[in-house]
Amino acid sequence: MATKIEQTSQRTTSSTEPPPDSNGTGQSEHTTVSPSDYTIVKEGKAEILFPNKNKVFYNPVQEFNRDLTVAVISLFAEEQLKKKGISVGGIGLEQSDKETPAVDKPPAVTQDSTDTVQAGNKCQDGITILEALSATGLRAIRFAKEVPGIKEIVANDLSREAVSSIQKNITHNGVDDLVVANHADASAFMYEHRGKQVKFDVIDLDPYGSPSIFLDSAVQSVKDGGLLCITCTDAAVMCGNGSETCWTKYGSMSLRAKYCHEMALRIVLSCLDRHANRYHRYIVPQLSLFIDFYCRVFVRVYTSQAQAKRSASKQAMVYHCSGCDTFNVQRIGRIVEKNRSVKFHPGNGPPVGPNCEHCSATHQIGGPMWAEPLHDAGFVQRLLSSVENSADRFNTAQRMVGMLSVASEELPDCPMFYCLDKLASVVRVNCPPLLAVRSAILHAGYQVSLSHTCKTAVKTDAPPHVIWDIMRGWAKQNPINPSRLSSDAVASTILGKEPGIEANFTIRADANPASRQKGLKRFQENPPNWGPKARAGRGEEAQEDRRRRLQGKRQQEQLDLKQFPCKRFKQGQCEYGDDCRYSHNLGEETNSTSSNSEQEKE
Repeated sequence: MATKIEQTSQRTTSSTEPPPDSNGTGQSEHTTVSPSDYTIVKEGKAEILFPNKNKVFYNPVQEFNRDLTVAVISLFAEEQLKKKGISVGGIGLEQSDKETPAVDKPPAVTQDSTDTVQAGNKCQDGITILEALSATGLRAIRFAKEVPGIKEIVANDLSREAVSSIQKNITHNGVDDLVVANHADASAFMYEHRGKQVKFDVIDLDPYGSPSIFLDSAVQSVKDGGLLCITCTDAAVMCGNGSETCWTKYGSMSLRAKYCHEMALRIVLSCLDRHANRYHRYIVPQLSLFIDFYCRVFVRVYTSQAQAKRSASKQAMVYHCSGCDTFNVQRIGRIVEKNRSVKFHPGNGPPVGPNCEHCSATHQIGGPMWAEPLHDAGFVQRLLSSVENSADRFNTAQRMVGMLSVASEELPDCPMFYCLDKLASVVRVNCPPLLAVRSAILHAGYQVSLSHTCKTAVKTDAPPHVIWDIMRGWAKQNPINPSRLSSDAVASTILGKEPGIEANFTIRADANPASRQKGLKRFQENPPNWGPKARAGRGEEAQEDRRRRLQGKRQQEQLDLKQFPCKRFKQGQCEYGDDCRYSHNLGEETNSTSSNSEQEKE
């Protein structure tokens, strides 16, 4: 379902412009909103005045991200309020106010005396939220109107244009009592809120690119037991395309493998935990998803020096075979507990020899990465039930239910997975049915599940030799032409060994996961042009106008438009390339040089 977008056609709306002070607050001055300069973007219960000029970042593709965040924070707030004896009487969505102008809305009721709280009303004992990189303020306004039990939301941004847009949208939506626009550097602002009394219950980081520069301040400024919501859109570097960049940003080496999306999540969690450990804190992941082109993780941060010492045993390196894609995980630390004694030791390893035992190829080493569960099983189940019971709250509810269902089915203690089509490709056989392979693993006495990051994933606790024995059994039942193996050393080496077990491909009922039986939308096929959006520009040209102007630019014939007699500042294309010597008439230049040389000789 698409986000509703329409051009403004109503009368001009009065909104506030933050003065150029340090925090973007103070007395506001009224400005006039021109209908030709803005588009109204409706998402959830929020209406956003989105500038036509590309001055503020907004990406409608990430509506799923925002819907999921609203659901997660709603559940978190409900559980926090229960500890204080406050119940959630309603989420304020039964009567939609999307079409109600902000000027006609009744004033919000401050929640201070009753034991029931509604979404959209201020709760003095509620949670505080920081949206550190707010842009238009859409996310903060949705929190204010859809999440119950909020005391205050700070919508921060470094851009003055963005802060001005945030303040306009706060006024337009009538949430001035809940949302505060703030102009500051995100890291500096979070460092200023490290004190116990000023920390936030929830911090949302959704940057353009990597959040790595914000993590140190974020883990310090969130309350004990608070929630961090973090987006990483630089998935390419965490998926093996630039391992050196991944190391500089996250302190881990990424690998190009079929499980790279899950490894990206584990790299982010590993980086987060190591940042927290410096301050005697540690993380507990609630939900970690790879969605479309980005990572989205929800973690709770706790303070305990004793628990922080266990973090080394939660980190691991992965040994990835460059030939057959077999992987082995090696924990960095280990814990020995005897009676009441707890001792910490370095991990034992490596778990592999110099060459792969299956195909004799060499190994690549990736990590460190998070080796513990990606999700809290209980939290995911409660979140899934919450979304199913109020599906009308979100445009993307159907996809949320599907993805959360798959996440809840994942084996928690099995990092990484095999990809079925890759297994078949390695041994040059036709790809077996997913249910047949899952059944064979179950018949062998091991567990198996899917992964939300790959629809052909085989996540299992079976050791690698069992997986290859199953593939050998499939190859025997479906013989291949020997000529296909003659030029493939990896396939011939693997299939040249006799299987240690006899694979049983008889379909089992429990091999078919519940999410598949229900026909849920588990792996969405995205429409064209679905992906990251360009960074917000500072120019006056509207983004749509720029797209039209540059349409087909690379297919057009380029003319020589050189205007300056210097190759460093030429415009257009120079047919001489690096041979250009300040003139396109090289012949005349050469003749002129020769004449000058002859005159000097005379």
